[in-house]
Amino acid sequence: MDKETKGIRFLQASEIECRVGIINERGLSLLLFKDARVDQKILDETYTPLGWKRSHQLINGCLFCTVEVWDSEKGQWVGKQDVGTESYAEKEKGQASDSFKRACFNWGIGRELYTAPFIWIPEGEVEIQKKGDKYYTSERFQVASIDYNKEKAICSLSLLNSGGRVVYTYENGGTKEQKKGKSTGSRFRTEALEQELERTGVALEAVLERYHIHDIREMTSDMYQDAMKGLKKSKSRAA
Repeated sequence: MDKETKGIRFLQASEIECRVGIINERGLSLLLFKDARVDQKILDETYTPLGWKRSHQLINGCLFCTVEVWDSEKGQWVGKQDVGTESYAEKEKGQASDSFKRACFNWGIGRELYTAPFIWIPEGEVEIQKKGDKYYTSERFQVASIDYNKEKAICSLSLLNSGGRVVYTYENGGTKEQKKGKSTGSRFRTEALEQELERTGVALEAVLERYHIHDIREMTSDMYQDAMKGLKKSKSRAA
């Protein structure tokens, strides 16, 4: 890699997706994601279209992706590798895409998303409907603005609903509700995770073991988002 090559830039607001994590009668949580097209775009910008390549390898039944970039000083390819996130119930689905995106995380693309706060939109700020025993919303959300601090962490965030109205604001390390007093984010996060565990039938112990922790309170934001992502892909257990 040339000395003058710029480092990986931060994701822009338009490059970040918002997806519903959990939803109930009291509101819903949102998770922030990037997709493979964003990874490809930033790799092209940073290393040129001919300056990087990807490959996939099946190792011990798991699909890995290696993203390599050309180091002109050493005259060789330098690679970083990761394995795709598997669903607790459907281990094969999406591993190719997940492994590529995770390998790009290793290069630094979108790593700042791991610092995202727990995003909870209360029922008064979103239209929630119920069909049978399931809740859903037809609303879509987008990132209106985002900023980062010197530690490469998200320090401000603003989200819009389908109508273009601001429904979530995070600034200088907290939401408006958190600054007023006791935060409800941790409670909602715990409840959201417990509801997904109940829906899928996955044991809490299995999740804790996966992240080598002993208590749900030890779970970091990136662990939580990773766990919720896997659980969302899992089918509901039989009634």
